[in-house]
Amino acid sequence: MNISYDYYRVFYYVAKYKSFTGAAKALLNNQPNITRMMKKLEGELGCTLFVRQRHGIILTPEGEKLYAHVSVAFEHILCGEEEIAREKSLQSGMVTVVASEIALHCVLLPVLKAFRKNYPGIRIRILSQSTPQAIDVLKKGLADLAIVTEPFDLPAGIGSKPLRIIREVPVCSTAFSLSPDSTLTEEQIKKYPLIGLGEQTASFRFYSDVFGRMGMSFIPDVEAATADQILPMIKSDLGIGFVPMDFLENENRENLVILNMTPDIPTRNICLLKRWDISLSLAASELERRIKDKKKEK
Repeated sequence: MNISYDYYRVFYYVAKYKSFTGAAKALLNNQPNITRMMKKLEGELGCTLFVRQRHGIILTPEGEKLYAHVSVAFEHILCGEEEIAREKSLQSGMVTVVASEIALHCVLLPVLKAFRKNYPGIRIRILSQSTPQAIDVLKKGLADLAIVTEPFDLPAGIGSKPLRIIREVPVCSTAFSLSPDSTLTEEQIKKYPLIGLGEQTASFRFYSDVFGRMGMSFIPDVEAATADQILPMIKSDLGIGFVPMDFLENENRENLVILNMTPDIPTRNICLLKRWDISLSLAASELERRIKDKKKEK
């Protein structure tokens, strides 16, 4: 059978309200047109669906069977329409973002604070991963967006947009015999323990390049799991670590010593990544827009 969806839509409302007049009002139509369509549906199906009574209609056994199926299907359609309408108004939805630790603190968290305030109905899921792991998560389609620190190698189908530059400095505690703003020499670097991230991170790759240009190898004596662990380890007198200046802005620096290096540690970018072959949801698109707008403020 090739029966029009409109007929089933009208049937749903007639059966729901048990009235041709009620269905006509709900559908902003007129009663003769509703009656004509239902006669047409009965003719197509070859059975009687309604029994007309003085104060309305009742469903026949065939009508009851049809309504049991049509009501489920039509109510699913209504739920879908309502869900899309809510998402269009950003009243609901979900966004998944995967971020490296530095990117999370330096870019994403300030944006999420305002985003959550404006759109409390949108669920936000944050995955904290190293840059290589974050790119793999995005590649597999398990996140809408990725925000990571350089350096990285992008697979085909993923685009990158720089968001902001970060500057990192060597820091140690006052337990070490180094004065503020003193310049680390090669001998001092070899003398004092280093704190760093593991080999499967962008930061390890970055500092391996920095130390390599100085003719040295970057081999952390103390390995942190995430970037936000480095500063507490420095405060615990475990060694010299490399910390973004953003991490130091609200810190009590009384027991910290900020050092220099020659040449200076190069700056690097925090970047926004997304897949080209997948369209973002309205909620994810709005978050992307706000992240990019945050870049313009810098």
